Amino acid sequence: MSNAAASLADARPDPYWLDDPAAKPEPFPALVRDEQADLLVVGGGYSGLWTALLAKERDPARDVVLIEGEECGWAASGRNGGFCAASLTHGFGNGVARWPGELRKLHSLGMENLSGIEAAVARYDIDCDFERTGEIAVATEPYQVAELAEEAEQAAAYGMELELLDAAAMQKQVASPRFLAGLWDRDGVAMLNPARLAWGLRRACAEAGVRIHEHTWARSLSADGGGVTVRTPYGSVRAAQVALGTNAFPSLVRRLRPYTTPVYDYVLMTEPLSDAQLASIGWSGRQGLGDSANQFHYFRLTADNRILWGGYDAVHHFGGRVAAEYDQRPETHLRLAEHFFGYFPQLEGLRFTHRWGGAIDTCTRFAPFFGTAAGGRVAYALGFTGLGVGATRFGGEVMLDLLAGEMTERTRLQLVREKPLPFPPEPFAWAGIGLTRWSLARADARGGKRNLWLRGLDRAGLGFDS
Repeated sequence: MSNAAASLADARPDPYWLDDPAAKPEPFPALVRDEQADLLVVGGGYSGLWTALLAKERDPARDVVLIEGEECGWAASGRNGGFCAASLTHGFGNGVARWPGELRKLHSLGMENLSGIEAAVARYDIDCDFERTGEIAVATEPYQVAELAEEAEQAAAYGMELELLDAAAMQKQVASPRFLAGLWDRDGVAMLNPARLAWGLRRACAEAGVRIHEHTWARSLSADGGGVTVRTPYGSVRAAQVALGTNAFPSLVRRLRPYTTPVYDYVLMTEPLSDAQLASIGWSGRQGLGDSANQFHYFRLTADNRILWGGYDAVHHFGGRVAAEYDQRPETHLRLAEHFFGYFPQLEGLRFTHRWGGAIDTCTRFAPFFGTAAGGRVAYALGFTGLGVGATRFGGEVMLDLLAGEMTERTRLQLVREKPLPFPPEPFAWAGIGLTRWSLARADARGGKRNLWLRGLDRAGLGFDS
């Protein structure tokens, strides 16, 4: 047995964040009757929870119902890495490529949104280990050093401060033989416990008067002149307006389904580091980290000094199915363990306590999109593509603006007014995503050089990373 395989011997096949019986709340009862509401929110992840809470903040008298198919926070919102980013555009590079004319405004709105999350965590006393430590993009190959320097220079032209770290400065932050440079966004990213954030928002919603029903799947949506009805297994909700926060799951608005596809991401969590182990890598700033390859890793410290280590493989299944059996992928977990000890050989012998995976709602522009259906009575926010911990609150604000028919600085944005290109039907989507993954891995092995397929995607506005 390899050392990497041995490190996985006791790893539980469960998301670490959700394995928290002291904090996990008892579920709300399922909906077993017909109800009415001013606003129905479908989905109990971040999108739905923020939308319901913001709706009550705007109008405490508004009658809001939220339904969730399992339990609030059980899917992507409770099993992600806990990187809460200000960026609404999936990073500076994607933003400047797609929305250069409004990137300054998007950056300002994103920073306001992150500060709004921080304020809500304090106001509602949400114990989620919120730390605004920032994030460092790390160069692990020589060509990436120049790319980080170029990004720092470009960002400065847009009024954004990103601190470039040379090899010595990077090693002072976090010690790894793989780290050649870094680009530190000091204020634009916070680290947090994602499940506890979801549970805290759930509590805040309930205390504000939101009626929550868990274990209540939304089966269908229909609209008529008097409102919108969503049917569930044992009842229904008829509402004047509906906000959809279903993300990776098939949308109740069928025409939206080609615009997203679920891609599976995988994660490991270590046991707590000893004082000596922590001293061997430094990391006193506790920043989030991500390397700069197309197939990248992301990693961070938890409150009790475990290391979360995820990313690299991004797996799309034929037909875009979301299924529990995809949450575990032993070959990917082993690959992640091998990579971990390549980055941190001084931690040889450390064990992993949890291994898991989950679906990300990916769209072709790598940033969320928004809109309405049913004559403006249904709003949606979709396609967060891994950046939903922070951007979903902004998405909730946009959905409420759209339902109100308001022209705001948010709804005027090109980001909000335009949609990405849809994915093609199967088998073309499966084949295209597979070819893209192969091409990205090849680019990483060839000093970042993108082949004809990737250059074509770039020209079509469909650039991808993992």
